[in-house]
Amino acid sequence: MTVTDAAASSQARSVLASFTEYADAQAMVDRLSDQQFPVEHVAIIGYNVRIEEQVTGRMTNWTAAGYGAASGAWFGLLIGLLFGLLSDNIAAWILLLLLGLGLGALWGAVFGFVGHLATRGRRDFSSVKQFLAERWDVTVRSDELLRAQSLLAHTVQSGSAAPPEGGAASTRV
Repeated sequence: MTVTDAAASSQARSVLASFTEYADAQAMVDRLSDQQFPVEHVAIIGYNVRIEEQVTGRMTNWTAAGYGAASGAWFGLLIGLLFGLLSDNIAAWILLLLLGLGLGALWGAVFGFVGHLATRGRRDFSSVKQFLAERWDVTVRSDELLRAQSLLAHTVQSGSAAPPEGGAASTRV
């Protein structure tokens, strides 16, 4: 941390607004940015943060091979497309696309299978993780609070940006 970073983080901060949804806090910062507010003076702080992981299915070696084949096919298709651009023969271009697709799928399946096999059953499921918080506070440096409030009031009054829908808690300062 540099001296200027330490000085900036030790500045007093004030809560501009609190939200129950992160997207609403992010939208407020975006509105401030649109109004040329120095957003480097803004922070979004989550309280009572937790990670929630929803298990979406069982992961076997063959499932991992299937996922690997799908992602490898996309990568192979991209490589085939790039090499195909160097060809002036349409048949060669299509052949390169198909060859890239096939080889990408094959190697993706191999790497997916071997990669999952290497975990030795320590994680035999797929999942989606979410980063959640009870509330999200948008804070600004205290010396910028009035300017931020004024800019936000101006955007709501002029109709150039709608206030967040339903996500705001009632603690606007």
